[in-house]
Amino acid sequence: MSAFLDTKIAQAKADKNTIELPEGNDIRTLQAAEKILADGIADVVVLGNPDAIAEAGCNLTGARIVDPLTSELREPYAERLAELRAKKGMTFEQALELMDNELYFGMMMVKEGAADGLVSGACHSTGDVLRPALQILKTAPGAQMVSSFFVMNVPDCDLGADGTFLFSDCGLEVQPDAERLAQIAINAEAAWRSLMDEEPAVAMLSHSSYGSAKNDDADKVVRATALVKELAPEMLVDGELQLDAAIIPEVGAAKAPDSPVAGRANVLVFPDIDAGNIGYKLVQRLAKAEAYGPILQGIAAPVNDLSRGCSAEDIVGVVAITAVQAQK
Repeated sequence: MSAFLDTKIAQAKADKNTIELPEGNDIRTLQAAEKILADGIADVVVLGNPDAIAEAGCNLTGARIVDPLTSELREPYAERLAELRAKKGMTFEQALELMDNELYFGMMMVKEGAADGLVSGACHSTGDVLRPALQILKTAPGAQMVSSFFVMNVPDCDLGADGTFLFSDCGLEVQPDAERLAQIAINAEAAWRSLMDEEPAVAMLSHSSYGSAKNDDADKVVRATALVKELAPEMLVDGELQLDAAIIPEVGAAKAPDSPVAGRANVLVFPDIDAGNIGYKLVQRLAKAEAYGPILQGIAAPVNDLSRGCSAEDIVGVVAITAVQAQK
C-alpha cells in the first residue's frame, strides 16, 4: 500500500462518511466492502439481493444491505425522480421502472442523503455510471463540465509528488477542443488541491514542447494553455510540453528553460482520451503503478467510477478517496 493511500485512509477514518456500493452482485465489491468495514474506512451501503450477498461468504457485519427490487424506498424515490425529471417528461411509472436499476436507485440514495458518495463501475461502463449521476445529482455549482482523472502512484519514484501524479482526462472526454481542455485542466488542479497537500503544477501535454512541432494538435494545446491562464491566472500551469519535459528536471531545463512547470509537474493534462487512456495503462502495467479511478470531477456529490478490470484493492482505494472528497 502506498503512502498516498495510507494518508487517504487515515483521513477517511478520522471523519467517517457513508459510501454506497451498488454492485453487490460482484464479488470484488463484496470483498472490498469487507475490507472497508474491517479497517473502519467508511460506513457502507451495499445494493443487491441479501441472500445472494450472504452466499458470497464475505463478512459484511455493520453494512446496510438494500435490495432495490424490494425496498420500501422505491416509490418515494420514484416520486422524487419524476419531480426532478418532470421538465423532460418523465412520469412516475417511468421513474418507478428505473428504480429496478441499481445505479438510478443508488444515485437517489445519495440525492436524498442516505449516502455521502457512491463508487461503481466494476461491472458497468463509465456511461452507465455517469448518466444517472448527471440526471439526478447534476453538475456541481460553478462547474462548466464533468471530466475525470486517475491518481497514479508510481513505486520507487521521486518525480511528481514522490511518485504521485494526477492524470486527466483518461476516461471521459474523447476529443476535447481547446475550451474544454482548459476546463479539464482547471478541474484537475482543483481535484489535486482537494486530495493533496503539495501545490499543484499543471502540465498541458503534447507531442511538442514550446513550438517544436507546428500542427493543429499542438496548437490546440497552446490555445488551451492560454485560456487556462486567462480563466485561472493564479494556477501554476504551462504548455505545450512533452511528457519528458514536464516531469524530468534536466529535460525540462533543456526544452523549456523558462517554464515554471517543466521538470516538476504533478498534474498531467492529456490532449485527448487516446493519449490519456494509453498513458495511464502504460504506467500502471509497466511501472506497476497503483491507478485509482477514473474519479469524476464536476458532479454535485462524490460519485466515482472504476475500471472494469479493477481489483478489490482498487475499490478500497477509490472508496477512501471518495470518503475524503465527501468530507470537503
